[in-house]
Amino acid sequence: MTHDLVATLRPLLTAEASAEAHASGTEPGDLEQAVWLRLLERLDTDGPPVDPQGWLRRAVRSEVRRTRRTTRLERPYEVEPVADLDQAPEQLALTAARHRALRDAVRRLPGRCPRLMEALLSPNDLTYREIAGELGISQGSLGPERSRCLGCLRRLLTPEVAVGEARG
Repeated sequence: MTHDLVATLRPLLTAEASAEAHASGTEPGDLEQAVWLRLLERLDTDGPPVDPQGWLRRAVRSEVRRTRRTTRLERPYEVEPVADLDQAPEQLALTAARHRALRDAVRRLPGRCPRLMEALLSPNDLTYREIAGELGISQGSLGPERSRCLGCLRRLLTPEVAVGEARG
């Protein structure tokens, strides 16, 4: 019985989903799948619909409304900030040069400072405990060590940073 119902409704569902899907901003296959799931849920609870074709049309429109509501309420989650597409090529080149200068200065730092600064600047966002374990030093000495390394980095970068105009 269920197989006959599915075979009978398949062409109608394909046509209805194709007609409604594009206006709602969804894929026809996704809409079809949602309606098939609704039919299975109905078969489990109430049995087959009395008017299968009418039920199917109503179910398609109901799923389209639900999809529109969901789309209106959902907001995309951005994993990384999107680069500003309006930035001029000169600005991009200057930013890349500043990043290169910073990386070069970090490599010239004395002692453990290069490894510490790389760990602090890591995109993995390591905790102090992880950094201390990686460097083989106590977690309590990371703060003073970081301050010393930042002071060295400041002194290395001072000649490379342009002097700003006087304010006021």
